[in-house]
Amino acid sequence: MEPVTPELLERINSYIEERFARLDPVLERNLEAAAAAGLPTINVSAAQGKLLYLLTKIAGARRVLEVGTLGGFSTTWLARALPPGGTVVTLEFNPAHADVARRNLEEAAPGVTIDVRVGDAAQSLKQMVAQREPAFDLVFIDADKPGYVGYLELVLQLSRPGTVILADNVIRHGEVMDETSTDSSATGARNYNNAIASHPRLETVLLPLLRDTIDGVAISIVR
Repeated sequence: MEPVTPELLERINSYIEERFARLDPVLERNLEAAAAAGLPTINVSAAQGKLLYLLTKIAGARRVLEVGTLGGFSTTWLARALPPGGTVVTLEFNPAHADVARRNLEEAAPGVTIDVRVGDAAQSLKQMVAQREPAFDLVFIDADKPGYVGYLELVLQLSRPGTVILADNVIRHGEVMDETSTDSSATGARNYNNAIASHPRLETVLLPLLRDTIDGVAISIVR
């Protein structure tokens, strides 16, 4: 058996994407526009986008909340999984990123409302809670890792029994297992994993994901 190397991980990811997650012109333009605008290349992979799409479909979601928009690549996958009349609310801290995302999302999912909100995500979530916005069927957290635990407690207030809560980058090539790590992102992800592992309102599993490294997504359902 071939040793596990970054090259092998990349080949496996390419194999999956070529067969199950090919990009269409809208998604290709999304990535091109993000690169042209100088956005960081930290978007989900196409394979993970397809996973988000399928999980959203399986959940039967009509209302989706995303924490962390970037250029709208993952937003597009989420929105396309919704039926006509569905809604995605996506939160982005950086106004420049939000502008790119809005342009990218104009033709991403006809019939679905995509609401890009700019500002500190925690403050946006608190405002949504205060305004008693309807519960979301699925939530995807993919923002600053030190904020994950705080986001979790807020999105739970915007959830119902059966809501699916997803969080990205929760394995970080195993660094979350290193209690001595001082990396703030690894520490934030580890704290999130500890919180969802023991949270009385959640049932959870972590799913490893392959790219040129090993990371993962947390999949939780609200009891």
